[in-house]
Parts: sequence; structure tokens; C-alpha cells
Amino acid sequence: MQMRKLGNSGLEVSAIGLGCMGMDHAYGKPADRNEMVKLIRRAVELGCNFFDTAAFYGQSNEELVGEALAPQRDQVVIATKFGILGQEAVDGQPQLILNSTPDSIREQIEDSLKRLKVNCIDLYYQHRVDPNVEPEAVAETMKDLIAEGKIKTWGVSNAPIDYMKRAHAVCSITATQNQYSMMWREPEKELFELCEELGIAFVAYSPLGNGFLSGKYTKETKYDEDDYRSFMGRFKPDVIDHNQVLLDLITQVAKSKNSTPAQVVLAWELAQKPYIIPIPGTTKLNRLEENLYGADLKLTKEDVDRLNEALSKMEIDSTHF
Repeated sequence: MQMRKLGNSGLEVSAIGLGCMGMDHAYGKPADRNEMVKLIRRAVELGCNFFDTAAFYGQSNEELVGEALAPQRDQVVIATKFGILGQEAVDGQPQLILNSTPDSIREQIEDSLKRLKVNCIDLYYQHRVDPNVEPEAVAETMKDLIAEGKIKTWGVSNAPIDYMKRAHAVCSITATQNQYSMMWREPEKELFELCEELGIAFVAYSPLGNGFLSGKYTKETKYDEDDYRSFMGRFKPDVIDHNQVLLDLITQVAKSKNSTPAQVVLAWELAQKPYIIPIPGTTKLNRLEENLYGADLKLTKEDVDRLNEALSKMEIDSTHF
């Protein structure tokens, strides 16, 4: 497994990490605990050392990651998040309950430390910006937690550019976690430039477009009611039809490289910038191995240029909700 620098933190992580959210949250019923422990430990055997969770994914998700990685704690980098306390209904619509006040952060980190069974969190993200708390106040709290040895580094997720600049001026941001894939390339407009300017790693969630780009889902695929994909726009039949040209392109390249579509997508993403670290999630061992071996697929500059040129000519429907 090739390694990549985690911003300017001094930490190195596997080029492809493992997002653990789907083991408990968003994709149907929670997966079997014993099987997930085996899967996470298998990831370590395959060279993956970067694992992502969050309290919002369910307290059991942090507990699962903590249990699975306890034997290899010194070999891995664990990321978790603060700032979302739950959800509530507002005018019939689900609304996140946000709290990033210093006192709340301190309560949240103590709970995460216990659930993860660790004394220090390697990377502690602000899961979502709290509009009622200034970025300087959050960054100052992070600086204190680093000084106290409770976290090594910190980051943000889906934060505005100006917010990141203000926070970074107080306490250096190590990583930003945002969606990025062949069908969702918004970060290329401004965020990549900021990452390069400030030395921030870009951790990409949903690099396979929630599985869409793997080519394993069709218009006929049925999802559980509690699976986000049952109402995500990119899985609607008309959107799948519209984006079939993209799926066909990925399949064509995969065949030429004797690989799978998922591996091509991940290799393409790694080739875009040296500071991008995709964290695809899965609950299946064969998919885990397929994804992690994507780091071994070598796309030539010509391959990448040809893919990017083809992508630039496509009118991709990037609907994701």
C-alpha cells in the first residue's frame, strides 16, 4: 500500500482509507458486529491504516472501530468527528442539531475517547460548521486539546473557504473532508487551491459516488427504506440513464487495465492530486479488497488525461440528494 502525508501533521496514512459510516448509518440496518471487526482488521492486514468514524454515525460505530483496532492501535490513524448532536424535525424536515461551543466539544471528545478506547484521537474533525460559534473559538479549543494530548490534529468537513482560513490562522488545519468523485467535482473550483496553499490534506468521502460509479447498481436495484440511496437523486432511473455514458467509459478503461470499475475510479482520484486520500466504505470483504487494491492500479498520464478529457465533454448529472 502506498502512503500519503496527512497534511503537515507529520502523520502518514494509507493512500486509501476505510470509511466506517455504512456499518451503522445510512445504508440500511447495522452490519453484524463480529463480521465488521474481522473486516476492519483485514483492512489493516492489507496495509490500510486510516479509519474514519463519527459520533453521529451512532455511538456503536465509534465503539466498533475502537474494539476492532485495539490490538493495532499503534499502527493506525483514527479519525472521528464532533459538532453534530443528532437530528430533529423542523417543519417536517430533518434538521441537524449542531453544537461546537467549547464546553460541548469537551463533553463530546470525552465520550468519543471512551467509546474508541483511546487516550488520544489522531484526527478530530468538526463534522459541520456551527453558525453560532466563530471559527476562531473552535480553533482555539482544538489548540487546547492538542496541548492537553487529547488530539494530535484536527480538521473540518464541508466548511466554507473563509471559515477554514480564519480557523487555520489560529490552529493549523490538517485535513478537510468533503465529497469528491468523477461525478462530484466541486472541490476543484476553489478548495484544492486552498489545500495547496495551506498544506491541507483532502480526505474524499463517497469517492465511488455512494457506490454508483462501481457499476454494481442499476435502475432495477431495490434498497431498504432506511438506505439513503432509496431517495438519493443519482440513483433515480432517469439520472442513471443520463450518466450511463460515464459508467460505460469507466467500464471500458477497466477492461483495458484488467481491473474493475471501482479500482479505475479510485486510481483516477489518487492521480488527481498527491494530497487526496479517498475513504470508500463497505461492509463486504471482497469489496474491501477490491477497493484497497485500487491503490495498486497504475494509470499512466495518458490514461488520466484521456479520462479527464472525456469527462470534460460529458454533461454529468451530479444530483446527490
